[in-house]
Amino acid sequence: MIEIYADGACSGNPGPGGWGAVIIRGGGNREEIKGSVESTTNNRMEMTAVIEGLKRTAEGSDVTIRSDSQYLISTMTRGWKRSANLDLWHTLDDLTAKRKVHWVWVKGHDGHPENERAHRLAVEAASEVTPQPTHFDTSGKIRMVDVSEKPITERSATARGSVRMQPATLELIEKGEAAKGDVLAIAQTAGIMAAKKTPELIPLCHPLRITHISVGFALHKETGTIEITATVKADEKTGVEMEALTAVAVSALTIYDMCKAVDRGMRIENIRLIRKSGGRSGTIELEDLPEDAPAPSEATGARNLSASPEE
Repeated sequence: MIEIYADGACSGNPGPGGWGAVIIRGGGNREEIKGSVESTTNNRMEMTAVIEGLKRTAEGSDVTIRSDSQYLISTMTRGWKRSANLDLWHTLDDLTAKRKVHWVWVKGHDGHPENERAHRLAVEAASEVTPQPTHFDTSGKIRMVDVSEKPITERSATARGSVRMQPATLELIEKGEAAKGDVLAIAQTAGIMAAKKTPELIPLCHPLRITHISVGFALHKETGTIEITATVKADEKTGVEMEALTAVAVSALTIYDMCKAVDRGMRIENIRLIRKSGGRSGTIELEDLPEDAPAPSEATGARNLSASPEE
Protein backbone atom coordinates (compact mmCIF):
# COMPACT_ATOMS: atom_id res chain seq x y z
CA MET A 1 0.00 0.00 0.00
CA ILE A 2 1.20 3.46 -0.93
CA GLU A 3 -0.11 6.63 0.72
CA ILE A 4 0.03 10.04 -0.94
CA TYR A 5 -0.68 13.20 1.04
CA ALA A 6 -1.27 16.00 -1.45
CA ASP A 7 -2.01 19.71 -1.22
CA GLY A 8 -2.02 22.85 -3.37
CA ALA A 9 -1.61 26.56 -2.70
CA CYS A 10 -2.23 29.66 -4.77
CA SER A 11 -1.76 33.37 -4.15
CA GLY A 12 -4.49 35.31 -5.91
CA ASN A 13 -6.45 32.42 -7.47
CA PRO A 14 -5.47 32.92 -10.26
CA GLY A 15 -1.92 33.79 -9.34
CA PRO A 16 1.42 32.17 -8.55
CA GLY A 17 0.84 28.71 -7.16
CA GLY A 18 2.55 25.63 -5.80
CA TRP A 19 1.82 22.00 -5.11
CA GLY A 20 3.32 19.52 -2.68
CA ALA A 21 3.02 15.83 -1.93
CA VAL A 22 4.40 13.33 0.55
CA ILE A 23 4.62 9.76 -0.77
CA ILE A 24 4.91 6.97 1.83
CA ARG A 25 5.74 3.46 0.64
CA GLY A 26 6.21 0.24 2.58
CA GLY A 27 9.39 -0.28 4.52
CA GLY A 28 9.59 3.35 5.64
CA ASN A 29 10.33 4.68 2.16
CA ARG A 30 9.27 8.33 2.19
CA GLU A 31 9.51 10.90 -0.63
CA GLU A 32 8.67 14.62 -0.74
CA ILE A 33 7.97 16.42 -4.02
CA LYS A 34 6.86 19.93 -4.92
CA GLY A 35 6.55 22.30 -7.86
CA SER A 36 5.27 25.72 -8.86
CA VAL A 37 3.44 27.50 -11.67
CA GLU A 38 3.62 31.24 -12.37
CA SER A 39 -0.11 31.70 -12.99
CA THR A 40 -2.66 29.09 -11.93
CA THR A 41 -5.56 28.35 -9.57
CA ASN A 42 -5.85 26.55 -6.26
CA ASN A 43 -7.90 23.71 -7.76
CA ARG A 44 -5.30 23.09 -10.46
CA MET A 45 -2.58 22.91 -7.84
CA GLU A 46 -4.58 20.43 -5.74
CA MET A 47 -5.01 18.22 -8.81
CA THR A 48 -1.40 18.59 -9.91
CA ALA A 49 -0.14 17.44 -6.51
CA VAL A 50 -2.08 14.19 -6.87
CA ILE A 51 -1.08 13.72 -10.52
CA GLU A 52 2.60 14.16 -9.76
CA GLY A 53 2.34 11.81 -6.81
CA LEU A 54 0.64 9.11 -8.89
CA LYS A 55 3.25 9.45 -11.62
CA ARG A 56 5.81 8.26 -9.09
CA THR A 57 3.97 5.01 -8.46
CA ALA A 58 4.07 1.90 -10.63
CA GLU A 59 1.09 0.81 -12.68
CA GLY A 60 -1.01 -1.68 -10.73
CA SER A 61 -0.11 -0.13 -7.37
CA ASP A 62 -2.59 0.08 -4.53
CA VAL A 63 -2.63 3.79 -3.64
CA THR A 64 -4.52 5.84 -1.05
CA ILE A 65 -4.82 9.55 -1.83
CA ARG A 66 -5.38 11.86 1.14
CA SER A 67 -6.37 15.44 0.29
CA ASP A 68 -8.31 18.28 1.89
CA SER A 69 -9.78 19.33 -1.47
CA GLN A 70 -13.54 18.73 -1.60
CA TYR A 71 -13.39 19.68 -5.27
CA LEU A 72 -10.96 16.87 -6.04
CA ILE A 73 -12.30 14.15 -3.76
CA SER A 74 -15.99 14.72 -4.52
CA THR A 75 -15.42 14.86 -8.26
CA MET A 76 -13.57 11.53 -8.18
CA THR A 77 -15.95 9.77 -5.75
CA ARG A 78 -19.34 11.46 -6.12
CA GLY A 79 -19.37 12.39 -9.78
CA TRP A 80 -19.34 16.17 -9.43
CA LYS A 81 -19.64 17.86 -12.83
CA ARG A 82 -16.38 18.65 -14.58
CA SER A 83 -16.68 22.08 -16.21
CA ALA A 84 -13.05 23.25 -15.92
CA ASN A 85 -9.51 21.87 -15.78
CA LEU A 86 -10.45 19.18 -18.32
CA ASP A 87 -6.82 18.64 -19.29
CA LEU A 88 -5.91 17.68 -15.73
CA TRP A 89 -8.99 15.51 -15.28
CA HIS A 90 -8.02 13.59 -18.43
CA THR A 91 -4.51 13.00 -17.07
CA LEU A 92 -5.86 11.99 -13.67
CA ASP A 93 -8.35 9.54 -15.22
CA ASP A 94 -5.57 7.95 -17.23
CA LEU A 95 -3.36 7.50 -14.17
CA THR A 96 -6.10 6.14 -11.88
CA ALA A 97 -7.31 3.69 -14.53
CA LYS A 98 -3.98 1.88 -14.28
CA ARG A 99 -3.88 1.76 -10.47
CA LYS A 100 -6.16 0.81 -7.60
CA VAL A 101 -6.80 4.22 -6.04
CA HIS A 102 -8.67 4.97 -2.78
CA TRP A 103 -9.79 8.54 -2.18
CA VAL A 104 -9.87 9.94 1.37
CA TRP A 105 -10.86 13.47 2.29
CA VAL A 106 -8.98 14.87 5.30
CA LYS A 107 -9.70 18.04 7.18
CA GLY A 108 -7.16 20.73 6.36
CA HIS A 109 -4.78 21.97 9.07
CA ASP A 110 -6.03 19.34 11.48
CA GLY A 111 -2.63 18.56 12.88
CA HIS A 112 -1.76 15.43 10.88
CA PRO A 113 1.99 15.74 10.34
CA GLU A 114 2.11 14.41 6.76
CA ASN A 115 -0.88 16.45 5.66
CA GLU A 116 0.66 19.55 7.22
CA ARG A 117 3.96 18.76 5.53
CA ALA A 118 2.30 18.55 2.11
CA HIS A 119 0.72 21.93 2.76
CA ARG A 120 4.06 23.49 3.70
CA LEU A 121 5.67 22.07 0.56
CA ALA A 122 2.94 23.67 -1.57
CA VAL A 123 3.28 27.04 0.15
CA GLU A 124 7.07 26.93 -0.17
CA ALA A 125 6.82 26.20 -3.89
CA ALA A 126 4.32 29.02 -4.45
CA SER A 127 6.58 31.47 -2.61
CA GLU A 128 9.45 30.63 -4.95
CA VAL A 129 7.54 32.01 -7.93
CA THR A 130 8.36 35.61 -8.84
CA PRO A 131 4.99 37.01 -9.96
CA GLN A 132 4.70 39.78 -12.53
CA PRO A 133 3.76 43.14 -11.02
CA THR A 134 0.02 43.63 -11.06
CA HIS A 135 -2.44 46.37 -10.18
CA PHE A 136 -4.48 43.86 -8.14
CA ASP A 137 -3.55 42.42 -4.77
CA THR A 138 -4.10 38.81 -3.71
CA SER A 139 -7.73 39.55 -2.79
CA GLY A 140 -8.45 41.20 -6.14
CA LYS A 141 -8.45 44.77 -4.83
CA ILE A 142 -6.88 47.56 -6.90
CA ARG A 143 -3.49 48.80 -5.76
CA MET A 144 -0.46 50.70 -7.01
CA VAL A 145 2.46 48.35 -7.70
CA ASP A 146 5.01 48.46 -4.88
CA VAL A 147 8.40 49.56 -6.26
CA SER A 148 9.95 50.45 -2.93
CA GLU A 149 12.53 47.65 -3.14
CA LYS A 150 13.66 48.49 -6.68
CA PRO A 151 16.93 50.43 -7.12
CA ILE A 152 17.03 53.97 -8.47
CA THR A 153 18.52 54.05 -11.97
CA GLU A 154 18.68 56.55 -14.80
CA ARG A 155 15.52 56.01 -16.81
CA SER A 156 14.79 57.24 -20.32
CA ALA A 157 11.99 56.64 -22.82
CA THR A 158 11.29 57.94 -26.31
CA ALA A 159 7.91 57.76 -28.04
CA ARG A 160 6.67 58.75 -31.46
CA GLY A 161 3.40 59.40 -33.22
CA SER A 162 2.04 61.44 -36.10
CA VAL A 163 -0.86 63.58 -37.27
CA ARG A 164 -1.87 63.22 -40.93
CA MET A 165 -3.63 66.12 -42.64
CA GLN A 166 -4.28 67.94 -45.92
CA PRO A 167 -1.22 69.64 -47.51
CA ALA A 168 -2.89 73.03 -47.14
CA THR A 169 -3.32 72.48 -43.40
CA LEU A 170 0.31 71.53 -43.03
CA GLU A 171 1.34 74.68 -44.89
CA LEU A 172 -0.73 76.86 -42.56
CA ILE A 173 0.97 75.27 -39.54
CA GLU A 174 4.44 75.63 -41.04
CA LYS A 175 3.91 79.31 -41.78
CA GLY A 176 2.34 79.98 -38.38
CA GLU A 177 -0.85 81.21 -40.04
CA ALA A 178 -3.41 78.92 -38.36
CA ALA A 179 -6.37 80.90 -37.03
CA LYS A 180 -5.82 79.76 -33.46
CA GLY A 181 -2.15 80.73 -33.34
CA ASP A 182 1.23 78.98 -33.36
CA VAL A 183 0.12 75.36 -33.43
CA LEU A 184 3.50 73.74 -32.83
CA ALA A 185 4.51 75.98 -29.95
CA ILE A 186 1.25 75.32 -28.15
CA ALA A 187 1.40 71.58 -28.91
CA GLN A 188 4.94 71.42 -27.54
CA THR A 189 3.90 73.12 -24.34
CA ALA A 190 0.88 70.83 -24.03
CA GLY A 191 3.05 67.75 -24.46
CA ILE A 192 5.51 68.81 -21.78
CA MET A 193 2.71 69.68 -19.36
CA ALA A 194 0.99 66.35 -20.07
CA ALA A 195 4.14 64.36 -19.29
CA LYS A 196 4.27 66.03 -15.87
CA LYS A 197 0.57 65.26 -15.31
CA THR A 198 0.72 61.58 -16.34
CA PRO A 199 -0.01 60.18 -12.82
CA GLU A 200 -3.17 62.30 -12.76
CA LEU A 201 -4.29 61.03 -16.18
CA ILE A 202 -3.37 57.31 -16.08
CA PRO A 203 -4.68 55.37 -13.07
CA LEU A 204 -2.06 53.93 -10.72
CA CYS A 205 0.97 55.48 -12.45
CA HIS A 206 3.68 56.47 -9.99
CA PRO A 207 4.47 60.19 -9.52
CA LEU A 208 8.05 60.59 -10.75
CA ARG A 209 10.78 63.19 -10.33
CA ILE A 210 11.26 63.96 -14.02
CA THR A 211 14.60 65.52 -14.89
CA HIS A 212 14.06 66.20 -18.60
CA ILE A 213 11.28 66.36 -21.20
CA SER A 214 11.74 67.18 -24.88
CA VAL A 215 9.12 67.35 -27.62
CA GLY A 216 10.09 67.71 -31.27
CA PHE A 217 8.18 67.94 -34.56
CA ALA A 218 9.19 67.00 -38.09
CA LEU A 219 6.96 68.21 -40.94
CA HIS A 220 6.81 65.86 -43.92
CA LYS A 221 5.13 67.62 -46.84
CA GLU A 222 5.26 64.58 -49.13
CA THR A 223 2.99 62.58 -46.81
CA GLY A 224 1.10 65.46 -45.19
CA THR A 225 2.17 64.43 -41.70
CA ILE A 226 3.66 65.98 -38.61
CA GLU A 227 5.83 63.47 -36.78
CA ILE A 228 6.02 63.99 -33.03
CA THR A 229 8.91 62.70 -30.93
CA ALA A 230 9.02 62.97 -27.14
CA THR A 231 11.79 61.93 -24.77
CA VAL A 232 11.46 61.84 -20.98
CA LYS A 233 14.21 61.17 -18.42
CA ALA A 234 14.23 60.59 -14.67
CA ASP A 235 16.39 59.08 -11.96
CA GLU A 236 13.78 56.74 -10.55
CA LYS A 237 12.72 53.25 -9.46
CA THR A 238 10.30 52.76 -12.34
CA GLY A 239 10.23 53.69 -16.01
CA VAL A 240 9.03 56.79 -17.85
CA GLU A 241 7.41 55.12 -20.86
CA MET A 242 3.94 56.35 -19.98
CA GLU A 243 5.18 59.93 -19.63
CA ALA A 244 6.73 59.86 -23.11
CA LEU A 245 3.65 58.29 -24.68
CA THR A 246 1.37 60.79 -22.93
CA ALA A 247 3.46 63.70 -24.19
CA VAL A 248 3.10 62.49 -27.79
CA ALA A 249 -0.63 61.79 -27.43
CA VAL A 250 -1.49 65.16 -25.95
CA SER A 251 0.71 67.02 -28.44
CA ALA A 252 -1.16 65.25 -31.26
CA LEU A 253 -4.53 66.04 -29.71
CA THR A 254 -3.56 69.69 -29.41
CA ILE A 255 -2.62 69.87 -33.08
CA TYR A 256 -5.93 68.25 -33.95
CA ASP A 257 -7.91 70.63 -31.74
CA MET A 258 -6.26 73.73 -33.15
CA CYS A 259 -6.79 72.71 -36.78
CA LYS A 260 -10.00 70.69 -36.81
CA ALA A 261 -12.04 73.68 -38.00
CA VAL A 262 -10.17 73.73 -41.33
CA ASP A 263 -9.44 70.01 -41.70
CA ARG A 264 -12.08 67.56 -40.42
CA GLY A 265 -10.23 64.61 -41.93
CA MET A 266 -7.09 64.77 -39.79
CA ARG A 267 -5.94 61.48 -38.30
CA ILE A 268 -3.78 60.78 -35.26
CA GLU A 269 -1.70 57.72 -36.08
CA ASN A 270 0.80 55.18 -34.78
CA ILE A 271 1.60 56.41 -31.29
CA ARG A 272 4.21 53.99 -29.96
CA LEU A 273 7.25 53.56 -27.73
CA ILE A 274 10.45 53.32 -29.77
CA ARG A 275 13.12 53.14 -27.09
CA LYS A 276 13.56 52.74 -23.35
CA SER A 277 16.52 52.36 -21.03
CA GLY A 278 17.21 51.86 -17.35
CA GLY A 279 16.13 49.31 -14.77
CA ARG A 280 16.70 45.56 -14.89
CA SER A 281 15.67 45.26 -18.54
CA GLY A 282 18.38 47.69 -19.65
CA THR A 283 18.11 49.31 -23.06
CA ILE A 284 15.38 48.12 -25.41
CA GLU A 285 15.27 49.38 -29.00
CA LEU A 286 11.84 48.80 -30.50
CA GLU A 287 12.37 50.62 -33.76
CA ASP A 288 15.37 50.92 -36.01
CA LEU A 289 15.95 54.21 -37.80
CA PRO A 290 17.91 54.61 -41.04
CA GLU A 291 21.38 56.03 -40.48
CA ASP A 292 20.55 59.07 -42.60
CA ALA A 293 17.22 59.77 -40.86
CA PRO A 294 17.20 63.39 -39.63
CA ALA A 295 16.61 64.14 -35.99
CA PRO A 296 13.58 66.36 -35.39
CA SER A 297 15.74 69.42 -34.85
CA GLU A 298 17.39 68.82 -38.23
CA ALA A 299 14.28 68.09 -40.28
CA THR A 300 12.58 70.67 -42.46
CA GLY A 301 10.08 72.66 -40.46
CA ALA A 302 11.00 70.93 -37.22
CA ARG A 303 11.01 72.53 -33.83
CA ASN A 304 12.40 71.18 -30.61
CA LEU A 305 11.50 72.24 -27.11
CA SER A 306 12.79 70.78 -23.88
CA ALA A 307 12.08 71.45 -20.25
CA SER A 308 13.42 70.64 -16.82
CA PRO A 309 11.10 70.35 -13.80
CA GLU A 310 11.84 73.85 -12.55
CA GLU A 311 10.76 75.23 -15.89
